[in-house]
Amino acid sequence: QVHLVESGGGLVQPGGSLRLSCAASSSIFSFVAMGWFRQAPGKERELVATITSSGVNVPDSVKGRFTISRDNAKNTVNLQMNNLKPEDTAVYYCYARSRYSSNSYWGQGTQVTVSS
Repeated sequence: QVHLVESGGGLVQPGGSLRLSCAASSSIFSFVAMGWFRQAPGKERELVATITSSGVNVPDSVKGRFTISRDNAKNTVNLQMNNLKPEDTAVYYCYARSRYSSNSYWGQGTQVTVSS
């Protein structure tokens, strides 16, 4: 069973920064893709950023502000969030898709609140 554990959420003022981390219980090489999604109250879960061996995918809503990276030695995927806006407020979920099966995995989520 694969476990993903997020950390780094919290309260930040508009224009501030946060760094989220997702620690996987197995080697990240066992995943064909990893990434971050978010869900705000009353809204659907949406893609924030994904990373694969081919590169990264970041939607226009966060492009230039959010950066996804991975640390192979620590089995973590990170999300650096800069110039945060109130509309970035949401629960952020780590995601991983298995390289060897059709399974996908989700973390428990971490709250990010952008408010003055």
